[in-house]
Formats: sequence, C-alpha cells, structure tokens
Amino acid sequence: MKISLITVVYNGETFLQECFNSVWGQTYPDVEYLVIDGGSKDKTLGIIAKNQARINYFVSEKDHGLYDAINKGIEKSTGDIIGILNADDMFSSPDVLTAVAKTFQSQPEIDGLYGDLNYIHPASGKIVRKWKSRNTTFKDLQQGWMPAHPTLYIKKALFEKHGGYALDLGTTADYDLMLRLLYTHQIKTAYLPMLMVNMRVGGLSNKSVYSRWLAMVNDYKSLRRNKLPYPFWVLLKKKLSKLKQF
Repeated sequence: MKISLITVVYNGETFLQECFNSVWGQTYPDVEYLVIDGGSKDKTLGIIAKNQARINYFVSEKDHGLYDAINKGIEKSTGDIIGILNADDMFSSPDVLTAVAKTFQSQPEIDGLYGDLNYIHPASGKIVRKWKSRNTTFKDLQQGWMPAHPTLYIKKALFEKHGGYALDLGTTADYDLMLRLLYTHQIKTAYLPMLMVNMRVGGLSNKSVYSRWLAMVNDYKSLRRNKLPYPFWVLLKKKLSKLKQF
C-alpha cells in the first residue's frame, strides 16, 4: 500500500528541514513524497535541492494559494492513500505512517482515518493546545465536531470521485473538504488513537482579526454549501469546542 505524502511550501526556510527530517525518519517504506513550492524567494529552494534525491516529485511555480498547490500534489500523486504534512509541521514519531498503513490494511472497508494533534509554539516548541479526537459519525459534524485536518489520510479514489479542495473558500477549504467527505458523502473513517502531528501555531487563518473574520464567513458558507442544518449554531459550537483543547 503506497502512501502519497504532500508538502506545500512558500518561503518556508525556517522550519522546512525539520519537516523533511520527520519524513525521512518514518519507518514505513512505501511512501511517495511530493513537494509543491509556490515560487519561493528565500532559501527554501536551496533546502529542497539538498533533499531532492529523496523527493519523488517536485515543482516550483506560482499558484493560487495553499489549496491550489495541494490539488496539484493530489493530481500528481500515484499512491493509494493521500496525506498532507505542512512545511512547518512535523510527525510526532517515526511510526506514524506505519500506523496509518496498518489501519487501512486491517480495516479495508474504511475510506479515511484521522488521529490526534498537538499545537506547539513556533519558537519554544512547547505544547499550546492538544487536539484529542475520537471515534465519531457524520452526525457529530452537526454539533461542530471536525477531525484535525493535518492528521487526515484519505484514499485517492475518494478525491477522484468527490473532487479536491475548493478554491473559492480561502483557508476554509480544508473544513469544506471534510464536510463534503464525512458529512455529505458519509465516507467510512476510523480514529487512529495516537499523536500524529506536531503543528506550529500561527497559520494563515489566524494572521489578523480580518483573517479570522473571513475564516468564520467561509466556515458558514461551507456549512451552507454542504447543507448542514442550523449552520450558525454549528459554527458557534465549532468555535466553542476548541476551548477545551487548551
């Protein structure tokens, strides 16, 4: 079972090598690694060049943002399973992809899986939030629940069937994808009870008050697009559920 792992980067010189190191340290052998660069102007391309012998596919070109770049990676991937590791994130242990593969192999009926995630401070590496997930059904999405997107692994056939990331929803494209797959199409998923990713805080959706507001607007659009009942209340519950992660 081949896992295609996609890393998207733009001007990511600060943490990219740490991301690469966590990929090189994985014990699972059948991994296809794709790196999609948005035309970086810093030292990112030099870091990629030093690691390129271990990268299966690489391109550097202008794109229409993070999710356009991820879609490019999905299109070029040849694996059975697709996962994403952001350029400033790291796997929590060398056995993450092995555990992912074993779960899919032992539960062939599932279409996807997700696990746990830690938010860490970008400078100190200290844990800021813990995202502990659980076994759930599509109905939990009506209560504001969602899996941690960086821990989500999906069969490629599902992207071919239901499409990739929407490019008209800004930083909410990942939420929209999860609603589309887990709620609208009710794909079968499994919870992998392990810490999978250490994610540095300070993403695109949290840069400013305006970006936070825009993310909420697009969250609401995603909820309506996927026809969840009472979208305003779902959005409120989604925001409130994050408080217990601190």
